[in-house]
Amino acid sequence: MAKILILEDDLTFSQLLEGFFKKHKYEPVVAYKVKDALKLLDQQSFDLLLVDYRLPDGTGLDVLATAKDKGLNTPVVIMTSFNDVRTAVRSIRLGAFDYITKPVNPDELLMIIDNGLNLGSKGTKERTIQHADTIKGNSPSADKLYEHIALVAPTDISVIIQGESGTGKEYAARTLHQQSKRASQPFVAIDCGALSKELAASELFGHVKGAFTGALTDKKGQFEAANGGTLFLDEIGNLSYEVQVKLLRALQERVVQPIGSTRTIPVDVRIVAATNDDLLTSVTNGSFREDLYHRINEFKIQLPALRNRGKDLDLFINHFVELSNKELGRQVKKISEEAKQILNQYDWPGNLRELKNVIKRMVLLSPGENAGIEALPDEMMLAIHQAPKPSGSNLKAINEANEKALIQETLVKVKYNKSQAAKLLNIDRKTLYSKMERFEID
Repeated sequence: MAKILILEDDLTFSQLLEGFFKKHKYEPVVAYKVKDALKLLDQQSFDLLLVDYRLPDGTGLDVLATAKDKGLNTPVVIMTSFNDVRTAVRSIRLGAFDYITKPVNPDELLMIIDNGLNLGSKGTKERTIQHADTIKGNSPSADKLYEHIALVAPTDISVIIQGESGTGKEYAARTLHQQSKRASQPFVAIDCGALSKELAASELFGHVKGAFTGALTDKKGQFEAANGGTLFLDEIGNLSYEVQVKLLRALQERVVQPIGSTRTIPVDVRIVAATNDDLLTSVTNGSFREDLYHRINEFKIQLPALRNRGKDLDLFINHFVELSNKELGRQVKKISEEAKQILNQYDWPGNLRELKNVIKRMVLLSPGENAGIEALPDEMMLAIHQAPKPSGSNLKAINEANEKALIQETLVKVKYNKSQAAKLLNIDRKTLYSKMERFEID
């Protein structure tokens, strides 16, 4: 029976979640504050953490950071409100497995929990790239990307892959490996963002028994595991300065020294690194070594954001519908024109990873052949319809913007049932129609 830590300060909602998990044969443990959750992490082990973002004494990211520092491989799912999607994307960038928005859909929650538990049972270090864009796009930016990969793949040049979270950096790295002379040798991926300072050196270079508390046996590092092949260092900018020094030595001298050992081990690996941010900024502020930056930046590949890939979006939508049908046993053949319009207007801060999650959710919520606008996440509808609020001291304009936002949020909440929306807003339907026309709300 999987043990799940629920961190949620809303008493009623936490009780609903607790009952829901018990009904589905999970073992839930509830905490209402960050400090309580951290105590529980010290005392017990969990298979998954379901953590609200906004809490009385902190945020869910505090728990995520602590779990990472402790070296825990426990999947973390962040719960957010409608307007916190970008925060949720940031949490994934910091190591969360996934996120879900409130109000929580039970089927979607079960799907995410099951996926997280399956990942946890495999071990988060053994990463795959099934979430990435396993088909090529047809846009000019995609053509340029694959031209660069084909150009650099046959060489042993170190490569930095730069792009926003969710753009498929690991897929690009694996494609590069598969087209290289090392294709028959190992491809080893490490998420540097998920490694604590204490465990990063051990994970990369290995250790000998007794090197530190908890080192009960000898451990081979990932440099050795990747010998002859490619080592992919995702989010390399998160490595501590001390580990950067050791990494530079390993690259320059082509040897690694396990922690606690006096012997050196020769290694032959090609380094492909990835980052969300421009490492030059980190070099400027002193958090990333300049000599290491130049050592790994022999060639840079820039991955385009999904919003800049034009008609590739339709290609990826169809691809993810097909994958989701197979995984969920559904038969969705068409996405409605209204839903497609929303998908094309949305700016996709989470890129391909977010698109895959949204399409999977639509397929899950669509028992028939058609997936409509009602299967889209509410926060997407809000993001499309909410206009930027006016600045300055124009009280009338600010009040009108707030009124428009409230009407839009209510309409989304009730799936555009105008009678129900008018009731919730405490106005009659005629007034609601008048305001919708005035504010140009579709």
